[in-house]
Amino acid sequence: MRLILLRHGETLWNTQKRLQGHDDSPLSERGVAQAQAIAPSLRTLAPARVISSDLGRARQTALLVGYGDAVLEPRLRELDMGAWTGRAKDELIASQLDDYAAWRAGRLTPAGGESWQQFTTRIRDALADWVGRGGGDLLAIVHSGVVRAACNVLLGLAPHQILPVTPGTLTIFDFADGNAAAPRLEAYNLGAFTPDLDVAD
Repeated sequence: MRLILLRHGETLWNTQKRLQGHDDSPLSERGVAQAQAIAPSLRTLAPARVISSDLGRARQTALLVGYGDAVLEPRLRELDMGAWTGRAKDELIASQLDDYAAWRAGRLTPAGGESWQQFTTRIRDALADWVGRGGGDLLAIVHSGVVRAACNVLLGLAPHQILPVTPGTLTIFDFADGNAAAPRLEAYNLGAFTPDLDVAD
């Protein structure tokens, strides 16, 4: 079976490079176009099951790609960024470069936020649950951090080894013979738009 991860379309906060975490903002005009552009690929992939983060930007993307009835899964929310929620990436880099670099590497947790270990454990448990249920290919509409966490727990990649995924793109894991312990990365950052390495979620 395949696990297909779709990052939500670009949001207004993404355009401002603000960290969203568990807060939300609606999709931008480009984000809507990204979701609409990836929809034909999803129809071709024809997942048997569809789940989504319960945050608004993921639910909006689910509706745009034709899966408004996706099962909502709170465990697939983005990393809780605590006191950094709503902060601009550029401002953090200018004022707290070392802290920002440590956070991106999974070594620092903003006040009131979720540690990288807590986050990856949450994502690991959610994905293991849904993959383990069987029933055919699974589409999950999620966030950039969730894709990074999945690459960490499923492939053993460290946070600093994982490039951000562009909004509205697909990352696909192939679980050959249902072996949840050894998936193969089939696609990463696959989509209709040019990759953007300077985005924030």
